[in-house]
Amino acid sequence: MAACRAGDTLVVTKLDRLARSLSDARDIADELTAKGVVLSLGGNSHDPTDPVGRLLFNVLGMVAEFEADLIRARTREGMAVAKAKGRLKGKQPKLSKAQRKHLLKLHEAGEHTQAELAELFGVSRTTVYRELQRRAI
Repeated sequence: MAACRAGDTLVVTKLDRLARSLSDARDIADELTAKGVVLSLGGNSHDPTDPVGRLLFNVLGMVAEFEADLIRARTREGMAVAKAKGRLKGKQPKLSKAQRKHLLKLHEAGEHTQAELAELFGVSRTTVYRELQRRAI
């Protein structure tokens, strides 16, 4: 949007790609109009000065926001069901408890660098740093 100049046309395939809520969409459309940029939604130009254009823009915005709200609600519901069934556990740790203890023991001995420990345990250096950070907490 920052690159748009007067006379340009901003093409957006779907309104939910432009903004997350109707109020955000209106603000963006007002900003573009003030710059002299034409907004094209799904192949149709949005004319903010025309009452019908404003009506259609608001209707499309409300439908897009409603759709996003439905998706969020279904996702929350699905996660609650999965959690109740014990299937929502999140990402599993790369190292087992025994491996973690061994890694910390080797690090405390000071004989290996973090890169060597990562190679030894078959994990990334980031994982080693994260495990060492957890120990410090």
